[in-house]
Amino acid sequence: MSPPALQEATRVLVVEDDDTIGRHLDAGLRSHGYGTTWCRTGLGAMAEIRRRDYSIVLLDLGLPDTDGVDVARALRADFPDVLIVILTARGDEIDMIAGLDAGADDYLVKPFTLSVLLARLRAHLRRRPPASGRQEGPIRLGDLTVDTTARRCLLAGREVALRPKEFELLAVLARHAGAAVSRETLMAEVWDENWFGPTKTLDVTLASLRRRLHQASADAPDSPRLPAITTLRGHGYRLEPGETGHETGPGTGPESGR
Repeated sequence: MSPPALQEATRVLVVEDDDTIGRHLDAGLRSHGYGTTWCRTGLGAMAEIRRRDYSIVLLDLGLPDTDGVDVARALRADFPDVLIVILTARGDEIDMIAGLDAGADDYLVKPFTLSVLLARLRAHLRRRPPASGRQEGPIRLGDLTVDTTARRCLLAGREVALRPKEFELLAVLARHAGAAVSRETLMAEVWDENWFGPTKTLDVTLASLRRRLHQASADAPDSPRLPAITTLRGHGYRLEPGETGHETGPGTGPESGR
């Protein structure tokens, strides 16, 4: 059972049009101490989250009025701090990539057990927000600054908007700049040591992080020095201090590092 401290004041918005699944999620989450509201449509969910603060959104993709990917994108744009977990029957890799690229923090394919969902929520909540007692100064690598205390990423003084998991992944790599960081270490520190599911989530998040950093570099006026993220195939990744934004490892897409 989840520790009460993790769930205190934690409200969950369940967006699911299937009555059986919706009732199961609503009852199961309530029995573990979460406050829940259940919506059956995407438009209803967007209206509800504007009326009340929610920490977590559990989002089906196959909604009757709109595609859940569009809902995830709108949620991430308007509510950058909310935890979005997609719960869907769409198990293809392309669907997972689309959902995570739209702003979801996690992706769980139906059928799943309530215990697995609860474990994932516990893992995310342990990392939101970071422990207040952990004080770290900004990490500067070339023109990139990673401020783990303020949770800000700056490139040549200009803020780079990153999703929560993208920032956490960059922060781990920055703390170990110049050193190889294994996939297992990244999964344990950014997600959870008891992660249920494929590590493809790491590759997708890393690829998205690269795209955002490269776009920020391209948009900057003075060609800032952007450290490269090198793929270490079969092991993990390394953030290269002092490099200039061009990848030095094999591949930069979701297949990298496998």
